[in-house]
Amino acid sequence: MTSGPDLAGMSRDRACSVARTVEILSDAWMFLVLRESFFGARRFEQFQHILKLPRNTLVVRLRKLTELGLMRKEGYSTAQGRYEYRLTEMGRDLYPTMLSLMRFGDDWLGQGETLPLQLIHRRCGKRCSPVVACSACNASVGAREVDYRPGPGAGDHAREVDRKRSRRASDPAILERVRPCSVARSLQIIGDRWTFLLIRELFFGVRRFDDFASNLGIASNILTDRLQRLTAHGIIGKHAYQTRPDRFEYRFTERGLDLYGPMIVMMRWGDRWLSGGKPPLLLRHRPCGQDFFARVLCSECHHELDPKEMQYELRYSLA
Repeated sequence: MTSGPDLAGMSRDRACSVARTVEILSDAWMFLVLRESFFGARRFEQFQHILKLPRNTLVVRLRKLTELGLMRKEGYSTAQGRYEYRLTEMGRDLYPTMLSLMRFGDDWLGQGETLPLQLIHRRCGKRCSPVVACSACNASVGAREVDYRPGPGAGDHAREVDRKRSRRASDPAILERVRPCSVARSLQIIGDRWTFLLIRELFFGVRRFDDFASNLGIASNILTDRLQRLTAHGIIGKHAYQTRPDRFEYRFTERGLDLYGPMIVMMRWGDRWLSGGKPPLLLRHRPCGQDFFARVLCSECHHELDPKEMQYELRYSLA
């Protein structure tokens, strides 16, 4: 358990590869640009036509994605100064994260609707679903099957407690702009920093309001709001452990436990690209007894899903 906030308005934050990944995906506009890149968009005019973003908003996000190393800018008409924006290896490596979030959204957030997107794996020629699996044994991984221990990048660091950073996840109308999207629906739940941090603490075994507040340095009103929202979404349940006064613990539902897959996939990406070779956490898969990282496999042939080997059956019409 991390230490609480100090008197100077600082808190101690766990070193966390997932948090670093969420920081990128929680920007709605960057998420939309990345999503369209996986669908094949390359040129400024394509992004703008599909997403209908203000020009300056798109310029800023493409610049930021390039600076972060997720995209590279390549000239295709030097005489006219025109460029394409292509995913780098780092950017393409976010594909498993997108798929794991899509699977969660498909399973839990569709409200009985037809799934927006069907994956077709060209390697095996079959319609498929993404499966979060152990890199050592290729079996699917559940939250109750994993032990963890500190890695070489473990520890915590000082973080200024920004009371103004209470922004909720992005408006669904923004995240699902143009396309109905199961990934967007998942990000509506976990895509703001405080909600993500609460989910992370729950996976570390934290249950009670005062412990969340102490660990995260979060204002009481923001903590109350996020706990209420996670309860309303069916991610956690509220359980009384004391009366007079009433006090409660918060525990994952089965839906909430199923967020473990996307979390460890995001962790893998952050470990690879943002940890400097020093992952903060090491995972062991109890069924096979091996250390592992999360891979996203085809449900049919059990090979790793590669964006270059995928086709998409769209069940909607683009506006």
